[in-house]
Amino acid sequence: MFKKKNKNYFHHFKKWIKKLFHREEQPSFNMVEVTVVIVISILFGIIVGCILTYGKGVAKGTEDKYAKELLSTYETIVDNYYGGADKEEIVNAAIDGMVNSLGDQHSYYMDDTETFDFNQRVNGKYIGIGATVSYTEENGNTVIEIFKDSPADKAGLKVGDRILEVGDTDVSSYTLSELSALLVGDEGTKVRVVVQREDSKKTFMITRGEVVITSVNSKLLDVSGKNVGYIDIDIFAANTYSQFKKSLKALEKENIKGLIIDVRDNTGGHLSQVNKILSLFFDKKTVLYQIETKNNLENVYAEGKDKREYDVVVLINCASASASEILASSFQNNYKNATIVGLQSYGKGTIQNAIQLTTGASLKYTTQRWLTSEGEWLNEVGVVPDESINIEDDYYEVAGNGDTQFKRALEILSK
Repeated sequence: MFKKKNKNYFHHFKKWIKKLFHREEQPSFNMVEVTVVIVISILFGIIVGCILTYGKGVAKGTEDKYAKELLSTYETIVDNYYGGADKEEIVNAAIDGMVNSLGDQHSYYMDDTETFDFNQRVNGKYIGIGATVSYTEENGNTVIEIFKDSPADKAGLKVGDRILEVGDTDVSSYTLSELSALLVGDEGTKVRVVVQREDSKKTFMITRGEVVITSVNSKLLDVSGKNVGYIDIDIFAANTYSQFKKSLKALEKENIKGLIIDVRDNTGGHLSQVNKILSLFFDKKTVLYQIETKNNLENVYAEGKDKREYDVVVLINCASASASEILASSFQNNYKNATIVGLQSYGKGTIQNAIQLTTGASLKYTTQRWLTSEGEWLNEVGVVPDESINIEDDYYEVAGNGDTQFKRALEILSK
């Protein structure tokens, strides 16, 4: 049992998914928004000006009249606006507006805090204390998970502890991002954490260290006398392949006759990781998927030498997106003994390029789209499962009694 999930995950996490994939239009503009729209054009001029300044194939001295005009406008506002202009806020709002103006739901901007949180997750490791915290108005910032052998674990922090202070700062009303900014730091530095545990307060001095985020969980199952493996992938982080391979090897030592790969609620991540995972099941002759740019269509082949032939069930739902859909579609199209079970996936068929800005913020914009190995574009369509099964209970425990999709996977592999 790994975690609690809601049968309507997509709806309950709709806001988070939209943050990752969508930008909403504003119905009207007030004076501040009008100013932001103006500044959007200004910042675009700065970027173009920098490109012109540093070359990128443009001859020295060449001027773009639009860039020159926009840069001049920016300088005028910064120098003369009577209320004073916060350059960082102007830049953040301008870049956000520029990306939003593309009209692409998968191109988006993240400020420095959002970028930091996102990078932690997709990198698969960070320097901090190794505790997951949840915030509610009733309980404040409460520890809901302690990573094994992490600094928090070694210091004695426990699930259920309510964090009151970090250093000398009262964080009882801090948001998660504000709290996170205080807990992370340089490796080897110490941070004072005061928590409320039941009826008493406890103080811990925690030495920050590298925390490896677990994105893969696995277990061995006995299904009608047959050994079956179960691997759950939360996200395709930079270290997911190594975790998956280690889990798979351990399961195969137990002579498994089938495998369940669970990518439900997995919104994607690094394509390199899904390529490597799929290469464990397919040889170099197999086209995993295709990548299309403006002028080119390229096949992406597996890099493996061996093939596996035991039965595989891939579990998906409406929040399985991007790399998860590549994995599911590749098994569906190329693996003889695979069955896709669950609900139709999200339908994200594009690939984004990420740019980290000097402010710590970042933006992603679409550069390519991916197609299945058979040349089908699944954008806004998704992978259609071989067996469509919903979850009846409001809440269910993954791989537990209420998980009807998981139970169906066991039935398939028991045959």
